[in-house]
Amino acid sequence: MLAWVSQSISRVIDFFYPPFRRYIPLQTFRYIACGGGNTVLDILIYFISYNYILDKQDIDLGFTAFGRDAIVTPHIMAFVISFCISFPMGFFLNRTVVFNDSVLRGRVQLFRYILLVTACIFLNYIFIKLFVEQFGIYPTVAKILTTLIVVSFSYFSQRNFTFKR
Repeated sequence: MLAWVSQSISRVIDFFYPPFRRYIPLQTFRYIACGGGNTVLDILIYFISYNYILDKQDIDLGFTAFGRDAIVTPHIMAFVISFCISFPMGFFLNRTVVFNDSVLRGRVQLFRYILLVTACIFLNYIFIKLFVEQFGIYPTVAKILTTLIVVSFSYFSQRNFTFKR
């Protein structure tokens, strides 16, 4: 079933590739398409989570840590919610559609992907907090700016480390 899904996604993406053939390799085009789709999904889930699920309210985790109530701001909780969906989707798309020619074993790819995503989580956390709390940027706009920075880092890391040929 999953092989059929990834082949179907590849066929759809490859259908739109011919006009771009002279400018970028197929793998890069697939990365842009898969990453772009996953990023749009991530931002949409972030927006819905922040504005409607969390209703822009802090989340009290119900316990005390270091003498303070454990509170999570809505822009960070929305990130956590969107991440829980975009992480497995991103791994699946990168492993089966974009970097399907990697010679590394699946568990090695997954371990490296987890390392890369961990770095990306820290980058997301740092930039979202910086943009929202220090620069006063609206959370969804901050998420978009953060995504642009993190995606650039992620592409080069995935191509040269996680799904190395």
